[in-house]
Amino acid sequence: MGSGPSEASRREYLARIHRVMDYIEAHLGEPMTLDALASVACFSPFHFHRLFTALAGESLYQFILRLRLEHAANQLLSQPEKSVTAIALDCGFGSPAAFARAFRAGFGMTATAWRKQKGKIRQANGKTCEDSRKGGGDDEGQAAAMAAIASSDGRNEMSTPLNAPPVKEAESVRIEMLERTTVAYVRHVGPYAGDEALFNRLFGRLCQWAGPRGLLGPNARFLTIYHDNPEITAEDKLRISVAVTVPEGTQPEGDVGVMTIEPGKYAVARFTLDASEFGAAWNWLMGVWFPSSGYQPDDRYCFELALNDPHQHPEHKHVVEIWEPVRSL
Repeated sequence: MGSGPSEASRREYLARIHRVMDYIEAHLGEPMTLDALASVACFSPFHFHRLFTALAGESLYQFILRLRLEHAANQLLSQPEKSVTAIALDCGFGSPAAFARAFRAGFGMTATAWRKQKGKIRQANGKTCEDSRKGGGDDEGQAAAMAAIASSDGRNEMSTPLNAPPVKEAESVRIEMLERTTVAYVRHVGPYAGDEALFNRLFGRLCQWAGPRGLLGPNARFLTIYHDNPEITAEDKLRISVAVTVPEGTQPEGDVGVMTIEPGKYAVARFTLDASEFGAAWNWLMGVWFPSSGYQPDDRYCFELALNDPHQHPEHKHVVEIWEPVRSL
């Protein structure tokens, strides 16, 4: 017997689990029940929890707690004016005490110490968000940063000098309002930095689905959406979605999901990059442009928008826009 039906079934299961993950991510500050999440997945509550654990590699509770903690860790750095208590409540924790216990268990230090330590590292290392999927970041600087966190007791100034990461200046940066955008996506969970073959497979699968449905017209745009911060999320839990814009009302099918990018203000930086320069581009935007921009990163999806086919470029370069959500400083 062929493997077609079983593979199609697995894709359908994964698509349902990814749909639940998207729902959780969009409602982290709200109460969530097993019955409600099972309904999103179209599974019975009796079987849903076990299916989620088997397919996601962690329990439903662990997933929700991890995303809430990582969301809080990001806010501690991106919103320094916001109190720890406000962040705890906004991220779905019932009380500051519950948040404090969970944060220390997850990160090995208090939220205040995390904000102090990582804030210093950001200033020295110039990194605040997604490292490049292509690689090209400063491994020595990052290693020194992590060593500083591991060795510090939270009271003393860091004594380990950090190497400045490489940067690639943008050709232009503009501020743009993004309208509510529907995309179809193929999801990957796990390592991705430097894995060009992985991205070719993911986009190939997406086009294989979208082409016969007439969704690859001249107005279609291809994105890579980053759900997690590599500085916080373990590599084997990192989520990315390669996506194409589709009309509202497009239905998911099998391993191809459909999600919405909410409207809002973005900094849009245009680059022409070698495959090894994506990390340097992110480093410039986050470490050079932002500090003098009057803006700070907001808490929405960031993504890369592909503007060309690099195989058609005379130097095989990638022409891209990095879209980073912003709000006033």
